Amino acid sequence: MNPDSFEPRDLDMLIKAATKDLENYDKEHHEEFKRYEMMKEHERREYLKGLDEETRQREEARYEEMKRKHKEHPKINHPGSKDQLREVWQETDGLDPADFDPRTFFMLHDTNSDGFIDEQEMEALFTKELEKAYSPQNEEDDMVEMEEERLRMREHVMNEVDVNQDRLINLAEFLRATEKQEFLEPDGWETVDEQLIYTEEELQEFENHISKTEEDLQRKKEELQRQEEELNKQQQHIQAQRQELQQVVQQMEQKKLPPPPPALPDPAAHFQPVGEQISHLASPQVGNSQPLPPGHLPDAAVVRSQQTP
Repeated sequence: MNPDSFEPRDLDMLIKAATKDLENYDKEHHEEFKRYEMMKEHERREYLKGLDEETRQREEARYEEMKRKHKEHPKINHPGSKDQLREVWQETDGLDPADFDPRTFFMLHDTNSDGFIDEQEMEALFTKELEKAYSPQNEEDDMVEMEEERLRMREHVMNEVDVNQDRLINLAEFLRATEKQEFLEPDGWETVDEQLIYTEEELQEFENHISKTEEDLQRKKEELQRQEEELNKQQQHIQAQRQELQQVVQQMEQKKLPPPPPALPDPAAHFQPVGEQISHLASPQVGNSQPLPPGHLPDAAVVRSQQTP
């Protein structure tokens, strides 16, 4: 590969790499659908285990009835056959089926006009067929199965028509496919619900894996709970130590403080104004009900009045 130029060989390598990625995506999609179907059956069986005999029989009968109703749908045309494309020509394009023309059909459904019908454009051709068997309004129809059916249809047509395996259908490849006998008289098409998606052994292995996973999760949950309890205990212990330390510090601080000084007498408590002293002296003594004659004062008061200038 020349780092300074982009050559045709480089384009081929990019196409091959992209094609490989898309193939891996399809393979993973099929594996995911298989796990989905096994999980659905696993949950159904687990649900039945918890029922009494009468209820379990009623649920089993209901399950079989839903499967029967799902299979009651119009015929599914073989993907990529003349019948299937002509139905799209009539129902989607609104054209007379007697006037079906492969070249015109190709031009109509090359929606981006790049000269190819890619995988998305191809899958759009199967919508009418899928609507015959699947409806989101019907309890018995699984829309996850519908998308798996769409993928299977697209893979089938690509394997039949895409000669150079670039996951694109050009006009020449398309016209060549319409000349084959399989295009005119195809075999019947079995829908995904008629296919064996998994064996009983695969289901058992899947359920064992689920049980082991649940046990591992339960052990991890118990271990996390144990660790949480241990952390709570440690936190409580640390909190208790912190409180003890605070008490010790407070006691040490109190021991460092000097004793308080003795309380001094309050001078105001022993001081009595002169007026109050005179009033006290002038007040009659307990047990002496006779008042002093006018102009008579106690001796101390007379002396003080004489000293006053």
